[in-house]
Amino acid sequence: MKYVDEFRDPEAARRLLDEIAAQASDQPARKFMEVCGGHTHAIYRHGLEALLPASIELIHGPGCPVCVIPMGRVDDAIAVAGIDSVTMCCFGDMLRVPGKDSNLLEAKARGADVRVVYSPLDALALAERLPDRQVVFLAVGFETTAPSTAVTLVQARRRDVANFSVFCNHVTIVPPLKAILDSPGLDLDGFLGPGHVSTVIGTRPYRFVAEHYGRPLVTAGFEPVDILQAVQMLLKQLAEGRCEIENQYRRVVSDDGNKRALQLLREAFVVRPHFEWRGLGFIAQSALAVAPEFSAWDAEERFAVPGVRVADPKACQCGEVLKGALRPWECKVFGTACTPETPIGTCMVSSEGACAAYYNYGRYSSRPRIAVHAR
Repeated sequence: MKYVDEFRDPEAARRLLDEIAAQASDQPARKFMEVCGGHTHAIYRHGLEALLPASIELIHGPGCPVCVIPMGRVDDAIAVAGIDSVTMCCFGDMLRVPGKDSNLLEAKARGADVRVVYSPLDALALAERLPDRQVVFLAVGFETTAPSTAVTLVQARRRDVANFSVFCNHVTIVPPLKAILDSPGLDLDGFLGPGHVSTVIGTRPYRFVAEHYGRPLVTAGFEPVDILQAVQMLLKQLAEGRCEIENQYRRVVSDDGNKRALQLLREAFVVRPHFEWRGLGFIAQSALAVAPEFSAWDAEERFAVPGVRVADPKACQCGEVLKGALRPWECKVFGTACTPETPIGTCMVSSEGACAAYYNYGRYSSRPRIAVHAR
């Protein structure tokens, strides 16, 4: 299959691994952060961390949109879902994200009308079929999924669907990257830039990483050869004394991004002054809110949302995991009290969460439990 098989080719992977080994032998130890949770899962699913030289360490970052949602916003969604007239629609990975004392799945068991949808347009269609219900879509995600929510808002206004609204929790990628780069004692040599987000925003927004912080960034795809090539490109930059923003994922990502999607984002949303991120605290201008022109479809305008800030459980160290300061297996509840079946933190719930990746692929220590070979 075009654009899949060639990026899973064992011979191509071996050639890149040989190049990486040769480059790494002439350089000090390097630490690269893969910003996107999709990269973390690909790395561990294919055993790439075991194939790289010991001097190269890959650190996971805050690029899982479910993982960064604070408990207070989950409690807000549960409160809205508990209103008798409301049907709450969300993606499946939000059902078990823990709030302070509960989650949406447990709210559903108590009688709340909570439904899984595959698109915000599915929620809009449901609202048209159920005119006596208030259908709310719980919008979560980076710029990757925000355009589909924007399209839905435009359609809701065009079709005058008065019983539909959006509880917006969309976040943006650049501010948390800056927050990490501003962290005291930062020990990173470069970044594997997110692939999915970059299909929308392009690569230009990352220029500050190289220009102001002196770190190279390579936007990468999600297949084994993609990730290995991105690592090789980072090492080559460092060996040559360069610090640039490069694009490995050119078959999908352009420098300017998707102009139509960006136009939709500007039309349907405004930037929030502040938004709380799990583990990173409040970050200025890091999230989106429904634009005033669409206030009739804004759940935060339509319902009394509690808006209470909730502290994370003391036993959970998701915040440190999201910042790359802690490996999941270093958390004291990882794999014991906190598992995918009984998650304490969001990083174990989400399909892109770092803790879920480590747990599902048997990484309970600094070394793999089994030998992993290129395929």
